[in-house]
Amino acid sequence: MTWWEALLLGLVQGITEFVPVSSSGHLVLSQHLLGLGAEESDITFEVFVHFGTVLSIFTVYGQEVADLLAEAWAGLRHPTLVPERYRENDTFRLGVFILITLIPTGLVYVLFKTQLEQAFGSPRFTSAMLLVTGVLLLLTLLRPQPEGMLSPIKSFVVGVAQSAAMIPGISRSGSTICTALYQNVRPERAANFSFLMLLPVVLGATLLKGLELAEQGLTTEWVPLFIGTVAAYVSGIAAIYIVIDFVRRGNLQYFAYYCFLVGGLGLWLL
Repeated sequence: MTWWEALLLGLVQGITEFVPVSSSGHLVLSQHLLGLGAEESDITFEVFVHFGTVLSIFTVYGQEVADLLAEAWAGLRHPTLVPERYRENDTFRLGVFILITLIPTGLVYVLFKTQLEQAFGSPRFTSAMLLVTGVLLLLTLLRPQPEGMLSPIKSFVVGVAQSAAMIPGISRSGSTICTALYQNVRPERAANFSFLMLLPVVLGATLLKGLELAEQGLTTEWVPLFIGTVAAYVSGIAAIYIVIDFVRRGNLQYFAYYCFLVGGLGLWLL
């Protein structure tokens, strides 16, 4: 992998991890256009660019993450007070909601891991799923001013949406934010919840890939790794703020038009 390929793929990962246009879908299409077949895709590079997106979440939501960890530790130290903390503490309640989203996500990954991995070999299928993402984003126009809060049931449904986003071309941020909005969750809360619930998922995926990397050994030069990681980190921070602004103003339909364009071109040309 050359430095400019690493820069491009790092930017694609960082931007599309948070912008609701499917990071997995864009990586599949980008690798296809760059001539990087599945046998050439480097797990080492994937580990490092995912680490870059983790750092971007910590940078933007550092205080929120620290508060969540503090509340989790307090709950573990005093388990008898968990019901009271759930009722009275918004941060503790948010942490519970994030844990709830992991239930359907983990089940789908365990049950359908092989099928999901096979889907990454088809650029045309990925393009078709981008059209599905576009429809999900466009439907937010039917819920113009949501004003509600999260709940355990709403969180579980958002977790189901996150599970569907394991399919390349289905945007994780798009499906989770849209699903929260459909359930009348306030826009900014929906976006923040989507990004915070991503953290354990990305950390888990990075850990699994890191274990594979430990078995295989380092197979990529350090310069492309560094360039890709920094590109994913910087672009990820920018993408988070951009998406929050779009969600707050109720303008997710513009990302839908982009998904329709890329998905349509993919079906036509690939």
